[in-house]
Amino acid sequence: MTELRYLPADDDVTEFEARVVETADDYVILDGTHFYPGGGGQPADRGTLSWSGGEAAVVDARKNHGDVRHYVEDVTGGPPEAGTTVTGRIDAERRDRLTRLHTAQHVVSRVVLDEYGAATVGNGLAVDGGWVEFEGADTGNVAEIERLTNAAIERDLAVHKAERPRAAVEDTVPDGRAQIDLIPDHVDPMRVVDIEDFDVCPCGGTHVDGLGEIGTVRVTGSSTADGVERIEFDVTP
Repeated sequence: MTELRYLPADDDVTEFEARVVETADDYVILDGTHFYPGGGGQPADRGTLSWSGGEAAVVDARKNHGDVRHYVEDVTGGPPEAGTTVTGRIDAERRDRLTRLHTAQHVVSRVVLDEYGAATVGNGLAVDGGWVEFEGADTGNVAEIERLTNAAIERDLAVHKAERPRAAVEDTVPDGRAQIDLIPDHVDPMRVVDIEDFDVCPCGGTHVDGLGEIGTVRVTGSSTADGVERIEFDVTP
């Protein structure tokens, strides 16, 4: 089983060493990783693995029955054998952007829940921006959502990441903030992202340590279909 070393709060690490457990034609499994393997709407990290006499580009990472497969291309020097120590280097600029976008999504979701009572039912991220889908109420003026989101960011609230018992999370997270019932029962404890005096939500993605790191959120579009409203957004430094 691959240790997810970025959890619960080491999601700022972008260089690490690990030992190869298994190698296939197109992927490498390590005993531990800081590569985010995708999930919760956030894409997987990219970067490189290097070892004595070789290197490979990591183009994707995915969970597979407890392991994380680091999918590789452009392997030089032959694939690393089991037991080899490798250095993983994550594309730090890409990771930083996705981290800021993901935390911004949490802020947008909380603003819309507080102001309009609308539940978040979906979200997604890409390097060029993100989106959130809401159900349960008309979210109204997107300019006001943008203003309130940036007002929260300007407070530079601390973002805490920790594991908590599932029962405590279920008691703490407000209705409409997270679809906890869709998380398998065996996930206990849960990794929680807690924005000081503002929001709490179970989430395994990468997040900043303070809201001021996000930058400025800009709503780039909105649409409604079948009672679900989508808000698209971006972040700038």
